[in-house]
Amino acid sequence: MKKIIDPVTKKELKWYTAAQVFGKARKSKEFQKVYKEEVARLKLAYSIRKSREAKKLTQAAVARKAAMPQSVIARLESGSHSVSVDTLSRVAHALGKQVGLV
Repeated sequence: MKKIIDPVTKKELKWYTAAQVFGKARKSKEFQKVYKEEVARLKLAYSIRKSREAKKLTQAAVARKAAMPQSVIARLESGSHSVSVDTLSRVAHALGKQVGLV
């Protein structure tokens, strides 16, 4: 593997696998539950962004249709924030979609 040097510290960066980082924790039920929730949130964010892009809409246009600030759409698409069912429903409606439970 090619050595990568941190430009600030001038030290070689070390790389770790997921198994090395999470070790035994990844086998716990709590970790698996939280991991699945996070993956679901990221998939939802990706799906919303792809739906918006497929309709050739900007975040601002979706925000106007959903009657909310553009920053809410940006946070939703980033997947780094939780979202209320109301907000999700309004965004889905703005994209011509419906929210459903699976």
